[in-house]
Amino acid sequence: MPDPGVKYIPRAEYEALVGQEIGLSDWITVTQERINQFAACTGDHQYIHTDPERSRHGPFGKTIAHGFLTLSMIAEMMQKLPRIEGVKVNVNYGLDKVRFISPVPVDSRLRGRFTLSRVAEVKPAVIETVFAVQVEIEGNEKPALVTDWRARRYL
Repeated sequence: MPDPGVKYIPRAEYEALVGQEIGLSDWITVTQERINQFAACTGDHQYIHTDPERSRHGPFGKTIAHGFLTLSMIAEMMQKLPRIEGVKVNVNYGLDKVRFISPVPVDSRLRGRFTLSRVAEVKPAVIETVFAVQVEIEGNEKPALVTDWRARRYL
């Protein structure tokens, strides 16, 4: 069932978008609650993430989001990107050149910027897409992270 608010594009038109920015997500606030929930899921309770009082005296002046939390938020950020018509399921295939450029202080607002880098049929009825992704921090010149994200689309 198609997701409401998502644009579905015929494959040939989608392939013509290679090299273009195809999506900019809404801003998402990174709350302390989200950071704490991520810490609980991953077992990473380092004080720079979970202890606001101690973090006040640490290198960032407040708690910061885990880099992997920021990376995982790409899944939320990409929900409204245009999609290829006829795809039955999408799966992550991998990430290349992940770089955590800037720390993400608690209560920062993030958004994802997606540029379609590649579309290729890797085997019958399986299309691989590659996006250059930049996760931006509102008011910050440098991004939180950059990566090339690969996904497989099964027709």
